Amino acid sequence: MCNSILLYFKQNFNFSISWFEYISLTVNILFLRNSLSLKSANMAEKKNKYSVLLPTYNEKDNLPLIVWLIVKYFTESKYEFEIIVIDDGSPDGTLEVAKQLEKIYGKDKIVLRPREKKLGLGTAYIHGMKHATGNFIVIMDADLSHHPKFIPEFIKKQKEGDYDVVSGTRYSGDGGVYGWDIKRKVVSRTANYITQVLLRPGASDVTGSFRLYKKEILEKLINACVSKGYVFQMEMIVRATQFGCSIGEVPISFVDRVYGTSKLGGSEIFYFLKGLLYLFATT
Repeated sequence: MCNSILLYFKQNFNFSISWFEYISLTVNILFLRNSLSLKSANMAEKKNKYSVLLPTYNEKDNLPLIVWLIVKYFTESKYEFEIIVIDDGSPDGTLEVAKQLEKIYGKDKIVLRPREKKLGLGTAYIHGMKHATGNFIVIMDADLSHHPKFIPEFIKKQKEGDYDVVSGTRYSGDGGVYGWDIKRKVVSRTANYITQVLLRPGASDVTGSFRLYKKEILEKLINACVSKGYVFQMEMIVRATQFGCSIGEVPISFVDRVYGTSKLGGSEIFYFLKGLLYLFATT
């Protein structure tokens, strides 16, 4: 091969090169190729943008704290991001607080997309995604139960395996739950266990709502889901497994809300069981 290259130069350019010149030329070509490859990889990296969807209802006390933490960890990690606040007509003045945050951080970082009334979690995600400019979507609660410090770990995990979905888990590794009474822990564990047995979802925590999605995957899953309320999160993971999506997990610490009251009630448990039976029959 080397002799062929030397002969090519001699025949086509009417001059010959020495072995030393040939080696020098080869090294320079390889160096240039590697440099271009690294540059292309860096450009691809810079193109990634993360849109954080924050559905809110009566979260005026929590919103400034969660936004500050999200901005802090994204800024420190040097990832491009935006926070899309979808407020469903909160009577406590959450939207007014969000408008103040928009002034503080800028319209490029805080994107307000309010709705007149509560229309469901799934439709909130659809509404937020219509305005998302990122190619990755982070969904999380605005009540401080999901700490933004885990977001860089989600991103790192996604890159390791090019996962379609990265889900925060309370039930694997160092994950855990803090601030719940024994009744709610039993309800959550039981719901998760029954789901694992009946549906085999491919994830250890199916009822959590702290996740990172590729945007196109989230759009596909939402279009396929029929559930509402808290069972919606379970169906998202089940559908992801059904569609052959790759799922990575990051252990998280879930802390019960500091301000406000939980929106989980008896009706949500009933709809969870109803949704579980529906998914068992249809997946």
